[in-house]
Amino acid sequence: MKTTVKNRYETKMLAECFFEAIKEKGAFVSLFGDIGAGKTEFARFVIKKAGVLEDVTSPSFVILNEYKSKFFPIYHFDLYRLENSGLSSIKEELREYSKENVLTFVEWADFGAGELPVDKIEIKITYDLENFSDERVFEFQGTNDYYNDVIKKTIQSFEAKKA
Repeated sequence: MKTTVKNRYETKMLAECFFEAIKEKGAFVSLFGDIGAGKTEFARFVIKKAGVLEDVTSPSFVILNEYKSKFFPIYHFDLYRLENSGLSSIKEELREYSKENVLTFVEWADFGAGELPVDKIEIKITYDLENFSDERVFEFQGTNDYYNDVIKKTIQSFEAKKA
């Protein structure tokens, strides 16, 4: 399923709708998109909606940021700088953080090379490279009934709020 956000405010709205859909059980989320597409921004808005008070920063140089919320533990990975050997050293953690009642974001999931859990939500974020507008397309894909339900609830809630 796809939806379009026109600006940062709508990205925040979409992230808040997403959080509402996952707040009971958590999720494992693989994020795809070019540099500047909005992967970190989306994750940041979801994490803040979970009640995290500390600064939410990109894990680009540290590979993993961990946050505590009143709902569940939150893990935010960035695989961009990992080589194959680095990825193999964290693959157990990636699987560990895919359990229920945990929220895990993996940015640059395309570098996961088959090491990511099978059950997940994939979110591909694209933007118009020619016009450099703030508009982004979010394409969601779930791998099981729970994730497909989360996606449906998220999109429906977001579209209703935009209207």
